[in-house]
Amino acid sequence: MSSSPDPTADTDKPILTQHRAWTSLVLTGLVIGAAFIAVYVGLQRDPEPSRLPIAVVGEQLASAARTGFADAVAVTPVTSIEDGRALVRSGEAIAVLDATSPTTLGLDYAGASGVSESGAARQLVAGLATHVGATVQEYDIVPLTSYDSRGLSAFYVVFGVTLSSFVLAQGLTAAVTKVRLRHRLYAMGGFAIAIGLVAATIAGPVYGSLTAPFPLLALSLILLSAASAFTTKALGAWLGPAGIGLAVLTLTTIGNATSGAAIGFDLLPGWAQAISAKLPPGAAVRAVNKFGYFDGSHTAAPLAILAVWFLAGLALVLLRQRTEQQRRPALPTFA
Repeated sequence: MSSSPDPTADTDKPILTQHRAWTSLVLTGLVIGAAFIAVYVGLQRDPEPSRLPIAVVGEQLASAARTGFADAVAVTPVTSIEDGRALVRSGEAIAVLDATSPTTLGLDYAGASGVSESGAARQLVAGLATHVGATVQEYDIVPLTSYDSRGLSAFYVVFGVTLSSFVLAQGLTAAVTKVRLRHRLYAMGGFAIAIGLVAATIAGPVYGSLTAPFPLLALSLILLSAASAFTTKALGAWLGPAGIGLAVLTLTTIGNATSGAAIGFDLLPGWAQAISAKLPPGAAVRAVNKFGYFDGSHTAAPLAILAVWFLAGLALVLLRQRTEQQRRPALPTFA
């Protein structure tokens, strides 16, 4: 009875190490690791509010607020506390400030805007009150759910969906000789639906950590998965291993770090604010929070951004397939 040969015991054909193969992987790993640490830790270093949107009742108080807050706050004058509260409940302002008496400032804020943003607003108003010799009465009129006391559930859910979708696309990119293109596309599309429903179920009905209506929460996460997977697949198809590394940097590192979930958008540096809402994780965080706490206001833009990333990735994958077929028409190739 003969046994199959052990490939590791073949000494007649020794493996010749191609140093470029392992050095490129090591360098890619170092770049990704360093970028991950630099971005996440760097953004945590003494974040400063910039143009934090706060509504202020009355021109006199608004003028004093502009002088006291300077560029840290974007003051929106309103004629009544009700108008200011409407802006807070729609997510257009973090808080509304009102002089309830000569010695008391009233601050109605949205805790659902995130601990960092609402905390910054409260700290700034406390400083202004101390300067003018007044006290502050605070009310959280859009509070976070009790099952998301730190407001980080959206960050973890979005990070998890993005990461799992990237891993799937990376694996399918490496399996081009074993899985036909259309089956890889079906797998990514089916996975997007599955992970979107699973993540929405766990974070929504099961844990109660995300309060968006289930269909809208699932839709946002399905689009996020599709955007992440198809973008990764496209970058891998056109750029090879370098494209996979670029996908890690763009989606799981920079995209999640600047999403506005861990650190509020208005506390991010200028470069991060410029790209935050344009990357899939940032768009998904906005959609999830807006649907959950702010009556779904201004959600068309983030959903459209997710759809554009998905469709652009799909188009680039199909274009790569067509390009390869035109270059080698006699051989079946897969992007």
